[in-house]
Amino acid sequence: MLATRGWAAYPGHRHNGCAVRAGPDDVIFGGLPLFHVFGQTVALNVAVASAACLTLLPRFGAGHALRIITGHRVTVFEGVPAMYVALLHQPGRADYGTSALRTCISGGAALPAEVLRGFEEAFGVPVLEGYGLPETSPIASFNHPGRERKPGSIGTPIQDVQMRVVDGEDHEVPQGEAGEIVIRGPNVMKGYWQRPEATAEALRDGWFHTGDLARADSGGYFYIVGRKKDLIIRGGCNVYPREIEEVLYEHPAVAEAAVIGLPHPALGEEAGAAVALKPGAVITADELRDYVKGQVAAYKYPRHVWILDALPKGPTGKIQKRDIVIPASLTAP
Repeated sequence: MLATRGWAAYPGHRHNGCAVRAGPDDVIFGGLPLFHVFGQTVALNVAVASAACLTLLPRFGAGHALRIITGHRVTVFEGVPAMYVALLHQPGRADYGTSALRTCISGGAALPAEVLRGFEEAFGVPVLEGYGLPETSPIASFNHPGRERKPGSIGTPIQDVQMRVVDGEDHEVPQGEAGEIVIRGPNVMKGYWQRPEATAEALRDGWFHTGDLARADSGGYFYIVGRKKDLIIRGGCNVYPREIEEVLYEHPAVAEAAVIGLPHPALGEEAGAAVALKPGAVITADELRDYVKGQVAAYKYPRHVWILDALPKGPTGKIQKRDIVIPASLTAP
């Protein structure tokens, strides 16, 4: 974060003088927990450095958030993807006055491209997606103002930060192929407190190994495809949950989706999808499965789809895949 003359630039690369700037006239939405690095750095620290107002919401709810955005004339909204989903599908959202919003920032998890497009169309404000971790203080890449924004991308590295995509041997993979994101720069931690083995595993040859899988395009934009620990290996073939989730989010009945690996006696793993529907939507799990089947390779589509009232979320609002309840029929021996 750069603070000068009462203004603060959000953690991003100042490109041709462009930055997401906050000043004394701004009202920043404070719906992220301040104990979390996203809320602490991008909301609290920016507000303090720029003398902006930080309007707080202890527990996020879409209706309450819209009332705050309207009543306090919020200019900068920051949230995780689940918050954008909730706001987009909140009944009566068009009745709220959100015209003061000028910038929205998404982080904490990959923002589905369909949600980004829908939110921008509904609220008439750009959404800038970034990427980072507590170990990188936190921002590592961003869709910078004044430059091309690519839906589904976490943007390009911020100033003085390098990012690469590598294979299991730490060799950079060809452009467009998936691999692990590694990061080098002044924002990277020195190590984990009193955890030398974990530090040695994460920091190798000067690069921080994130555990996140991504691909990069010819313009240097990065696209998250999943976590290494979430990668589904079905009969020797890699299935990236993010790709399947993006297809599910494109269905007009789907509000939220999460793809996880299920044990399979012959293939090792099989893809399964937990889905929450939009209010009033009616569709069967089989219909959703067939919808995805028609759009991806045969080995990728989830053989098992189940519908939940809502997907489990952590304190920051991120979907917690480890807490998803799997139907008993899929876990029985």
